[in-house]
Amino acid sequence: MTETSAAQAEETPDAVAEDDLLADDAEDIDGEDADDSDSDDQGAGGPRRASTDAELFAQSEIAADYIEGLLDILDMDGDIDELVSSGRPVVEVLGDRLDDLVGQRGATLEALQELTRLAIYRQTGSPSRLLLDIGSYRADRRKELATVARSAVEKAISTGEPIRLEPMSAFERKCVHDVVNASEGVRSESEGVEPSRRIVVHPSA
Repeated sequence: MTETSAAQAEETPDAVAEDDLLADDAEDIDGEDADDSDSDDQGAGGPRRASTDAELFAQSEIAADYIEGLLDILDMDGDIDELVSSGRPVVEVLGDRLDDLVGQRGATLEALQELTRLAIYRQTGSPSRLLLDIGSYRADRRKELATVARSAVEKAISTGEPIRLEPMSAFERKCVHDVVNASEGVRSESEGVEPSRRIVVHPSA
C-alpha cells in the first residue's frame, strides 16, 4: 500500500485502505469505515457487477484447491469445506494441529487469506471477498469479541464516557461494531492508523 501521512490514513476508509486487488475485508461499518460490500461495488472503471452464487462458489473451489496444495506442502491434514455465505465465498479448514496456520491473534490466517484471494484473482481476473477460517478461529473469536463489546457498551452507558478498546484487525472491529450497533444508547467509531486502529464506544448524546 502506498505510504500516506497519518492525517490521510485517519480519513481513509478500511474499504479502500488496502490494494483493491486483494479486496481487504474493510469490515468496519461506522461513519469512518465502509462496509466491505462497498469495496465490491467500486473500481477504477466504476461500479462492478455483483457476482452470482455460481461464480462465488467457483471462487471458493479455487481457494479450497489452493489451501489443499498448501497443506500438502506443509504435510498437514485438514478437512476443507467450500461454500457461499452472506454473498461471499467461504473456505473453512478443520482439523488438529492447525494453530501454526492461525498465528498470534489470527495474523497468519489473515496473511493466508490475502494469498488465497490473490490466487483467485490470478485465475478469474476479479478481486475476491473470500473469507478463510482455520480451526474455527473466526467463529471462536467472534464469541470472545461479543463479550468484549457488551462489556464496553455497559461501561459507556454507566460512566457516560467513551470507552477505547485495544487495537484490532478489520475482522475484529467488524465483530465489535455489529454488537455495538445492535445495542441501544451507544455508537461506535474507529480511530487511529493501522496496525493501531481501534474502536471507541461512545454513549449516545
